[in-house]
Amino acid sequence: MKLKSLFLLLCFSLPTLLFASAEGEGELSEEEYMVWAKGIWDSLDKQTGEIEVPGAPAALLISDKFYYLNPKDAEKVLVEVWGNPPGQDVLGMIFPAEGTPFDEDSWAVTIEYEADGYVSDEDAEDIDYSDLLKQMQADTKAASEERVLSGYEPISLVGWASQPYYDKDEHKLHWAKELKFGDMQENTLNYNIRILGREGVLVLNYVADMNQKAVIQENLSSVLALAEFDQGQTYADFDPEIDKVAAYGIGALITGKVLAKTGLFAAAILLLKKFWIFIALGVGALFKTLFSRKKG
Repeated sequence: MKLKSLFLLLCFSLPTLLFASAEGEGELSEEEYMVWAKGIWDSLDKQTGEIEVPGAPAALLISDKFYYLNPKDAEKVLVEVWGNPPGQDVLGMIFPAEGTPFDEDSWAVTIEYEADGYVSDEDAEDIDYSDLLKQMQADTKAASEERVLSGYEPISLVGWASQPYYDKDEHKLHWAKELKFGDMQENTLNYNIRILGREGVLVLNYVADMNQKAVIQENLSSVLALAEFDQGQTYADFDPEIDKVAAYGIGALITGKVLAKTGLFAAAILLLKKFWIFIALGVGALFKTLFSRKKG
């Protein structure tokens, strides 16, 4: 059965149940929600193949295991579907091929680029990650107190969900933090990838739930292989005679201190899947049926 026919059949044959938004901003019937969701899904330009990252000297090689959304479509998903504040200014998003933004178990990777210069990795082998974690927990506690004074929910850094690992040959760094937001019952997974280049760093952040840690780790090597700097812009192309050197090293990439000063740390930890909560059970499976990329 064609997707359009299946969509119309299910929309008008299922009972009308209400959906309440995570922000409590209104209700939609199931039929209305399906029409809205399908409209967004159909509007997304889901790309594969070799893609130049807009605003960065890098390219993505998107295999058939994934698809890429451009900055405009990424903003649409982050804001309209997942309920994040507007103005995220990401360079795109990567989704697993079988997934959609509407799935209850959806996850994605956002892409950014920081042109702060060449980041030296000389300190990589000397970092004590236990001490670094304690420092980060103290910094997060201080930042949380400021957030509460500003009317936002508190944040606490529970610990490493995955201890930092730096591949000195590939110049790729990844780690994961377990965060707790306010009174939320489930903790949040903040999984990070940094790819070092001649003039800056590609910033890849997962948007996922804590219970998706195993799935993310299964796909980590595939995601790490998706992005590469252009010829002449790789880490090995650095020329100390003419190139700018960043004012921080590997440790600061992990702590986020430099990023916090520019507001990027705050933006990263606010990227959550706060999309519609379904009163009816089993609707997530319905979305997979309606919006699967494999349907004709």
